[in-house]
Amino acid sequence: MEEEKMDENEWGYHGEGNKSLVVAHAQRCVVLRFLKFPPNRKKTSEEIFQHLQDIVDFGKNVMKEFLGENCVHCGEVVQLPLEFVKQLCLKIQSERPESRCDKELDTLSGYAMCLPNLTRLQTYRIAEHRPILCVEIKPKCGFIPFSSSVTHEMKHKVCRYCMHQHLKVATGKWKQISKYCPLDLFSGNKQRMHFALKSLLQESQNNLKIFKNGELIYGCGDARSPVADWRELAYHLKPFFFPSNGLAGGAHCTRAVIRELVHVITRVLLSSSDKGQVGALRPGPWGLHVCEASPFSRSLHHQGKNTPERSGLPKGCLLYKTLQVQMLDLLDIEGLYPLYNRVERYLEEFPKERKMLQIDGPYDEAFHQKLLDLSTEDDGTVAFALTKVQQYRVAMTAKDCSIMIALSPCLQDASVKPNETDKQWLCWAY
Repeated sequence: MEEEKMDENEWGYHGEGNKSLVVAHAQRCVVLRFLKFPPNRKKTSEEIFQHLQDIVDFGKNVMKEFLGENCVHCGEVVQLPLEFVKQLCLKIQSERPESRCDKELDTLSGYAMCLPNLTRLQTYRIAEHRPILCVEIKPKCGFIPFSSSVTHEMKHKVCRYCMHQHLKVATGKWKQISKYCPLDLFSGNKQRMHFALKSLLQESQNNLKIFKNGELIYGCGDARSPVADWRELAYHLKPFFFPSNGLAGGAHCTRAVIRELVHVITRVLLSSSDKGQVGALRPGPWGLHVCEASPFSRSLHHQGKNTPERSGLPKGCLLYKTLQVQMLDLLDIEGLYPLYNRVERYLEEFPKERKMLQIDGPYDEAFHQKLLDLSTEDDGTVAFALTKVQQYRVAMTAKDCSIMIALSPCLQDASVKPNETDKQWLCWAY
């Protein structure tokens, strides 16, 4: 980043989560990710830098190893002028959702992460004038716990996401329960996947967003905003899917556009990407492949039909690799918590061992290698307990990750062959 040329007016609010806030450059395909903290919690500049560098190293040496070189963007830590950061913070404050304003942007250290803006991705393979459509999906946890440590019978029948839906509606975070179930999306069965994606489009909550040339055109920006209108979405997407036919408008056009979008996303999710190292992970046995709370499963049950369990995910596809990393949660929180307490007690007695045990990093090759130990037989050691805790942390990262699918129409005279998943599109998944 060229510090002397930093102008807050060239950057705009993009979004935020619980731990960080992202701004996007108006012209260039880059974003800045800043850490957030409660007002009374201050960290030194050195601590902020190390925190961000740990995030970069974790992505580079852990997640990229599992998911593949081309599926993870790690970014880099950059130092910014403090005045630029302060003015930027003031500029975007009014755009932040009220529910997120309990934490403040770090304006004291000057450090942030610089990453590519995947919502308006441009590569050497795409001419600048071609439109970019980006679909962001947070698929959540795609399996039901299989650990013998689970004592609550319901957890063997209903997935975590569907249980949380009832909790979030009851507490007022969402107005209605989504029909989406992650197990349908991760099933590999196209019928179930289509149902899952349509359910996300009907009630996106914060699990689906659609961007057109970097601008958000669909998705729930606030927990209490109304359900977005499919007709408006179809209006935005029709030029991508039906640029010159007679579908002028109306319900037929809307259904046709949504159907095409769902089919393209499904094909991308099932297509192979670079290998990664998930082949080294075999954390079975699987639990149930069907969630009893899934509306898809219930509707078939009422019709006297059985739910098609799984067609199986192709091993090279991003969903398969994501699921394998999620399944590093070998013991569920019920089995893990006693091991976590074991590590905590050890560190209370021997606090100087924290660095040697790599509790907070460094996230290097040695750290990654320890994650490949999939044994579940407890030998009573701190080493076993720590490995399971670290695997759980990695699994939780995969359970909360976003999959970004960038799509661009492939012109007939283009010299580049389109992705084999769809002969009319150039597709990338991250």
